[in-house]
Amino acid sequence: MNLEAKAIDIRKDIIDLIYKAGCGHIGGDLSVTDILVDLYYKQMNVSPENINDPDRDRFVLSKGHSVEALYCVLADKGFFDKKELFDTYSGYLSKYIGHPNNKINGVEMNTGSLGHGLGVAVGMALAGKMDNRSYRVYAVLGDGEMAEGSNWEAITAGAHYNLDNLTAFVDRNRLQISGTTEEVMTADSQENRWAAFGWNVLSIPGNDITAIDSAVSLAKGTAGKPTVIIANTTKGCGVSFIENKAAWHHKVPNEAEYQQAMKELSERRAQYE
Repeated sequence: MNLEAKAIDIRKDIIDLIYKAGCGHIGGDLSVTDILVDLYYKQMNVSPENINDPDRDRFVLSKGHSVEALYCVLADKGFFDKKELFDTYSGYLSKYIGHPNNKINGVEMNTGSLGHGLGVAVGMALAGKMDNRSYRVYAVLGDGEMAEGSNWEAITAGAHYNLDNLTAFVDRNRLQISGTTEEVMTADSQENRWAAFGWNVLSIPGNDITAIDSAVSLAKGTAGKPTVIIANTTKGCGVSFIENKAAWHHKVPNEAEYQQAMKELSERRAQYE
């Protein structure tokens, strides 16, 4: 499978889903897509067939507002019906709500209140160690979320318990709902901060699937400490007029914008055919 082509397909699904539903966090969805594609289509041991296997890998989307990207990947992988997702997303009484819902196959944890996901991921990883399980735990955090003190408690615990079965990603797109991360709450250097807390730190271009894949493989081979991958991404990656625009944190494209976004992505996708 060509993962770059798959990432474009998922981006098209994300834009289609948000446009039809009239809601969604499109900027962060597009920045995190490549990470999800590499994890779900190559690196993680999880599938619709093994969702109840105690040795399945676990994934926590701590930045739960980017749920559209996760739902589109899970639907494409067959965890639930894609048509049902697109027909009901964010509708009245739909289970496909605007943040991860663990009543849905493939979703391990309800998230959305920022700063909670990593703590639970640490608990999952520690439980795996205590039970001698082979699974690995992955968590994706937003860089704006790193202002939450609860994250730093979890980071301390992860290193203390030598959780080398845990890999965290920071989606470092440098934008959040109210502006740049540096204006809202200075976040540099994420690399130095995590290293000071005892984690193995990798810093990569976060929309480069080859770089993501190599970093995940390095994390799997690192013993004695958890790994964080600082993924330097572009918010809105893949659509020219959305990229690096804070206004697109939570914005729905109009018809002309929808058509333009799909045209750009289709042109990129054609390069792989």
